[in-house]
Amino acid sequence: MPISSMWSVSSCCYCPLLVKPTTITFATATGVSLNSNFLSPTTIKSPFHSFSQTPLSTPRNKRFGLGVVAMSFDAGVGMMGTKLGMMSYFEADGKVVPVTVVGFKEGNIVSQVKNEATDGYDSVQVGYRRVRDKKLTKPELGHLEKAGVIPMRHLQEFRLQSIDGFEVGQKLAFEELFKEGDLVDVSGNTIGKGFQGGIKRHNFRRGQMTHGSKSHRALGSIGAGTTPGRVYKGKKMPGRMGGTKTKIRKLKIVKIDNDLRVVMIKGALPGKPGNLLRIAPAKIVGKNIPKN
Repeated sequence: MPISSMWSVSSCCYCPLLVKPTTITFATATGVSLNSNFLSPTTIKSPFHSFSQTPLSTPRNKRFGLGVVAMSFDAGVGMMGTKLGMMSYFEADGKVVPVTVVGFKEGNIVSQVKNEATDGYDSVQVGYRRVRDKKLTKPELGHLEKAGVIPMRHLQEFRLQSIDGFEVGQKLAFEELFKEGDLVDVSGNTIGKGFQGGIKRHNFRRGQMTHGSKSHRALGSIGAGTTPGRVYKGKKMPGRMGGTKTKIRKLKIVKIDNDLRVVMIKGALPGKPGNLLRIAPAKIVGKNIPKN
């Protein structure tokens, strides 16, 4: 073996008999040198790495470069209600408006107020629908007992820009938050349809039923063979339909009946009668929520 090659090998290997720490400088394409100290306890013992070890006390999102996922702002505090059904509402001029009637069970009480100092964001947590104690877990009961409120089944948060004027135990009233003519965003779970075909799920057209056709309600081709040789992601195919959370935006409040404790909202709302609904002020970018 040539002497030059022996020298290059010995200079890139770690020798435990060395008394003094050996530092080798590696040249990079950018002109920045990477110094590797073999005997330094704060670096990884490899001549090809010179990155410092990250202490375990550093938060996980900073050590692994994970971002914090933040929820979007709400236009204001809303309420939760129960869908009762649909009906026709006659206005003063005789116009017929299809409306959904929403009722309110016991609840809509502020169970927690979060702020920037303790939780990292400002929000108001609201509870709805009173239940017996045995229907909740001990952590849920402990959370509500700490707030001094009744046991409630559903807890939801409304992230706000300012939480002034809200306190734990405060009971929310629909007529104080909304008025007739306001626009609201209503979200809830849609009716589950089970496993459905492409015609019902995606409004596909069927094939001929006569003239010797053998393609009636089948899906048909789902892609080419050799190129691309696979099925594209997001291909519309038969599958589970419904049973997902949906939000319907900018619905008009037609009538608020304080005697019956119901509210009539124009149009159809997600789910069947008895479904839980979340009613919040409609988001209008630049007006009641920030553009960013």
